[in-house]
Amino acid sequence: MSQAAPAITRPPAEVVRQTPVSQAPNGICFAVSGEITIAEADLERMVAAVPDPAAAALKRKAYYFVPLTVNQGDETVIADRYDVALSDNAVCHRNLDLGDSQCVFISTRLMDDKFSVAFEFYINVGHAVVELAGVSQAFADLVWKQVEAGVRGETSLDAWESRKLATSSGPEAERYKNEYFAATFADAISIYLLSLFIDVDYYDLRERDYPLLAPAQMAERLRKVAELFPANPGYEFAIYYKRRT
Repeated sequence: MSQAAPAITRPPAEVVRQTPVSQAPNGICFAVSGEITIAEADLERMVAAVPDPAAAALKRKAYYFVPLTVNQGDETVIADRYDVALSDNAVCHRNLDLGDSQCVFISTRLMDDKFSVAFEFYINVGHAVVELAGVSQAFADLVWKQVEAGVRGETSLDAWESRKLATSSGPEAERYKNEYFAATFADAISIYLLSLFIDVDYYDLRERDYPLLAPAQMAERLRKVAELFPANPGYEFAIYYKRRT
């Protein structure tokens, strides 16, 4: 019985040379390489959901949606399709500096559903915006007020851990406080962007390693992000509450 040939892998620089890049209306550059399962229309809408003010921080980036981004020793290679033999060494994404730009390779076949791929993309966008534009003082004031009020939970493990250290009496509490602000701002941007693209049940974001931030406080953070980055035409931000049964 014949077996399927193994997936072809190529260096990232070769993928970049051979793959045409598109530009969304918000200016974000993106491309598709290899066999991915997300519809082209969904991918285009996903990228275009990033509000123009946030997209402005991504001018030196290009996002490549590929089947698998694989670690092979000290090298990274891109597979042209999903291959179970490569999946154990695949990573969700890899940021690589090529020339004067940064190329972000997102492994769509590790997640293989629209929600997860979009969230991976938006997490990367959120961190890039914070890295380049910094943390909004208004947002930092809001989250610290929540901390002082003793709100339960957080939005990521990084936020959860840095919050514990920021509220300690240790000598580096101030440094951890800044790390906490950066983590929570990036998280809130990511969740906000996800909500622009697709309906999100907040409890789908639950993790086992930390308690999720209470919904009312998460809503406060998202509204603040929406003020800073208003939705582009054709997208809508709304928060709905429903009684859990």
